[in-house]
Amino acid sequence: MTPLAERLIRRMRASGPMTLAEYMAECLLDPDHGYYATREPFGVAGDFTTAPEISQMFGELIGLCLAQSWLDQGAPSPFTLAELGPGRGTLMADLLCATRGVPGFHDALRLHLVEASPRLRDRQRKALPGIAISFHDTAEDLPPDAPLFLIANEFFDALPIRQFRREGDRWREVMVTAGADGLALGLSDAAPIPVLAHRLADTLEGDTVEICPSAPAISEAIARRIASCGGLALIIDYGGWRSLGDTFQALRGHQPEDPLASPGLADLTAHVDFEPLAQAAKAAGGATSYTEQGPFLERLGISPRAERLARNLSGAQRESHLAAHRRLTRAEEMGHLFKVLAIHPAFAPPPGFT
Repeated sequence: MTPLAERLIRRMRASGPMTLAEYMAECLLDPDHGYYATREPFGVAGDFTTAPEISQMFGELIGLCLAQSWLDQGAPSPFTLAELGPGRGTLMADLLCATRGVPGFHDALRLHLVEASPRLRDRQRKALPGIAISFHDTAEDLPPDAPLFLIANEFFDALPIRQFRREGDRWREVMVTAGADGLALGLSDAAPIPVLAHRLADTLEGDTVEICPSAPAISEAIARRIASCGGLALIIDYGGWRSLGDTFQALRGHQPEDPLASPGLADLTAHVDFEPLAQAAKAAGGATSYTEQGPFLERLGISPRAERLARNLSGAQRESHLAAHRRLTRAEEMGHLFKVLAIHPAFAPPPGFT
C-alpha cells in the first residue's frame, strides 16, 4: 500500500467516501505523494508516450496550422502563443522550429505556458532555451487582451471526473471508499442530478455517464479571449462526443492497472467528452470545428512530410519513422480514438478540418 493510499484511507474512515474527482486530484496533485509531483510520466522510461514524443511531425504540423491561422487573421502583433500542460516542452520546441520561416511569427509571439508543476517548468525551460516564457497555474490566468493561439494536447484527459450510474430517473455517484482490504468503489444513494437531466433521454438503466466539472470553464475562458481578440485553440485528446460508459483508467509503466491499486504511482485519466467543451465555447462567442486526429493530420500534409523525411533514413530508423506515422494517423491506433476540437472566430475556420 502506498503512503498516499494509507493517508486517504485514514481520511475516508474519519469523514466518509470521496468522489472520483476528489480521488483523482489527490492522486495526481498531492504535493508530497502526488503523481505529477513525484514521477517522470513521459516517454519510454515513464508511464505513457504522447504524440509529440512519437514524432516531430506532430508538433511541426500543429505549429504550421497555428501559423497559417495567424496569417489568415491578418498576422496580429503581438499575440499570445500558449500551451496547456506542456509536458517536457517537446511539442512547443517542434512547433517553434517549424514556424521559424513564417515571416513575423516569432517576433510577434509572446509565449505563455500553463503548468503548475515546478519540476516540469524546469524541464520546459531547458527544452526552450533563449525564449522568454511566462508561466501560469491556470488557463484563466492567460492574458485577456491579445489574440490567443493555443494548443492543449492530452491536457483535458487528466482533469478530475465524476462518474454516475443511472437508476430509474435518478443517478448514483461512483465513490471511492475505505474497504476492509484497502480502497474500493461504492455507490451513493440514488438522487436527481440536475446537470444530467438531459441525459435521461439517451441513456438506459445501468448506463454510466462521466462529467468533468472543471473542463467547461477552461473552454469558456479560452473561447472568450478568442471571441474578443481573435486566435485559435486546438484541443487534442482521446475521447468522443457525449460521454457514455466507464472510461476511468490508470497507466503505469505503459501498462493498464487498477486505478485504486497504487495511488500516487500511476497516471489517472478518463476519456474527454468534447460536447460540453464545444457548448461552453459557443456560449462564450466562439465557433468550433471537430474531427478525428488521423484525418486532421492528413489534411495538414503529414503523409508528404513523412515521405520527405523517410528519404534521408534507412534501416531501423526508417522503419521507426514510418511506424510513428502509422501510429499517429491510422484508425486502429491513434487516428480514430484521438479527436481535435478547434475554437476559432466564425470568419476564420482553421486548416485541417475540411
